[in-house]
Amino acid sequence: MIGCLIIHGYTGGPYEVEPLAAYLKEHTNWHIEVPTLPGHGRKLALDNVSHKKWINAAEDSLKQLSVKFDEIYIIGFSMGGMIAAYLAAKYKVDKLVLLAPAGKYLSFKQITMDIKDVAVDGFNGKLNQNKLYLHYKRKLGAVPFKANIEFLKLLKFTRRYLKKVESPVLIAQGQQDGMVPYKTVYYLDKEITSKEKEVVFFERSRHLICLGNDKDALNIMIYEFLSKEKSKDNREKT
Repeated sequence: MIGCLIIHGYTGGPYEVEPLAAYLKEHTNWHIEVPTLPGHGRKLALDNVSHKKWINAAEDSLKQLSVKFDEIYIIGFSMGGMIAAYLAAKYKVDKLVLLAPAGKYLSFKQITMDIKDVAVDGFNGKLNQNKLYLHYKRKLGAVPFKANIEFLKLLKFTRRYLKKVESPVLIAQGQQDGMVPYKTVYYLDKEITSKEKEVVFFERSRHLICLGNDKDALNIMIYEFLSKEKSKDNREKT
């Protein structure tokens, strides 16, 4: 049997990856686990929550799956992608999927463009129809500065494990991502030393790649990647 752990992003929750989780539940008999990291979810409570607690929560979920299932897949979105890479390096999981992984960079050019789009919709009286605005509106004032520091600590800690990832890995990135631009993928592709790597760009997707215009194609791609048989070289390792 297969257990699949899906880890959401910073200041987010399981809703960020819900379409993907629902698709995998519908098309497989796998056990899909989507934990809510401490302080996260629909109502944020990030005061006094350390990056270690986020990592430990995901690790505890992985350990529980490892006891019950013979084969383990991990999918991580944004910050969850970096946690997923760390866990894959530490526990040698069977397959790894990184969705807009928050590895290194911020795209100030794209952020500026996104803000401009929000401003235009606001001027035209369509602000409440702007998905980007609605998503981040609830986070304004709900994320303490200390939590952002913990986020940066998590990135620094997990990056050192990228070279230890040996699992087959799929990296998917939106080309319009304002938070984690496509340049990050080149960094990750260089750092991760897995023999089996696939990198895919989605032209219409922003950061919330699982909720974007390409989500249907993304779901199918992830399903096919996870479902295909491992290569002979990788089977011999395991």
